[in-house]
Amino acid sequence: MGTDVMRAAPRIGRPTKYHPDLARRAELLCRRGLTDVELANFFGVAKSTLNLWKLRHPEFSDSLKRGKDYADALIVEALYRRACGYSHPAVKIVLDARSRTVLRVPYTKHYPPDTTACIFWLTNRQPGKWSNRVRHDVGDPTGGPARSNILAGS
Repeated sequence: MGTDVMRAAPRIGRPTKYHPDLARRAELLCRRGLTDVELANFFGVAKSTLNLWKLRHPEFSDSLKRGKDYADALIVEALYRRACGYSHPAVKIVLDARSRTVLRVPYTKHYPPDTTACIFWLTNRQPGKWSNRVRHDVGDPTGGPARSNILAGS
């Protein structure tokens, strides 16, 4: 007696280590700057397995994107502040020599603009205006192909 009921093919291979809680954990780890290779190592799987999880579980892929976007935004803000310069409140702890007591002295710490951060920002954000590459035109001034005045055998 034949039946027309289709049975699912048996799964071949090891059962997946993926479970829905991994998406939240992965997002938190990405917020701390972990790369895909580091995530795979943390979860005890190959990078190819991590890539499969991203394809098969959209919530996992979305969580990685959210975590990485968050970390990148922090770095963009820090680079911007470094390029522009900034100040923040700080406390210096000193010992009063006479009374032998510890004093907390508030002050404002200032960081001047950083030239390297400025250059990095501008060469990436406005490469047409701030490229640090030198162009060497080898064509003739009319836009035609370059010509050589070197004679063969000379």
